Amino acid sequence: MKSGVETRISHSFWGSGLLDRVDYRLIETADERDLIASLRYKAYLHGGLIAPAESQRVYDPYDDAPNAWTFGIYIDRELCSSVRLHVLTPELRMSHTSDLFGDVLHPRLDCGEVFVDPSRLAADPEKVGRFPELPYLTVRLGYMACEYFNADTGLALVRAEHQAFYRRVFLQETIAGPRPIPIIRQEVALMACDFRAVREKVAARFPIMRSTHAERQMLFQRAHERQPSPRGVVAAFERPSMVPEA
Repeated sequence: MKSGVETRISHSFWGSGLLDRVDYRLIETADERDLIASLRYKAYLHGGLIAPAESQRVYDPYDDAPNAWTFGIYIDRELCSSVRLHVLTPELRMSHTSDLFGDVLHPRLDCGEVFVDPSRLAADPEKVGRFPELPYLTVRLGYMACEYFNADTGLALVRAEHQAFYRRVFLQETIAGPRPIPIIRQEVALMACDFRAVREKVAARFPIMRSTHAERQMLFQRAHERQPSPRGVVAAFERPSMVPEA
């Protein structure tokens, strides 16, 4: 039986054409990065997760990792939310999550596993009330990244009050208990799902998670990679290059 929230979300997505008004933008310029850092600060301060800071920005070194993709989610050309994704492989392990839960993740990376690791989710407090679908539109990027990068496992750093959402939407389970996280005033647990095992179940319950190869390619290719080439075609569950060439 669907919850009332799920029913309203489903109707809103497919009844209002909201997806046609959404633009996912890969953040690549200094000005864009500053805008995202400002959005994070506004969201975290409003949520009581951080103390006021003179810079009014939230930024960390993981934003610069070669295996990081940061996105802004725009509705009607207004920035509404953001998420940062790291693709963790045996060769590229840098992320906030892999440092915080290294004892859990590094042994699995040693065995060749690939993770998609969303973090730094932030939503404009003024937009959340206008668009209750915003959380789904934001976490959709992690689901698409799992498919594009042929990930074995989707991860999530989750505060206690949000764990039910990740269990319901992505069928994730807690694999490590809460730990303190720098900057944020609350602890986070590590949740995960076997992407191939849950992929069709999630898409069947939440069709918004479905995407085309063309959409995923436009999102996850770096700017200098967006040109016709044999490497530009990625078959289903074929693992593409994780980072741009030097």
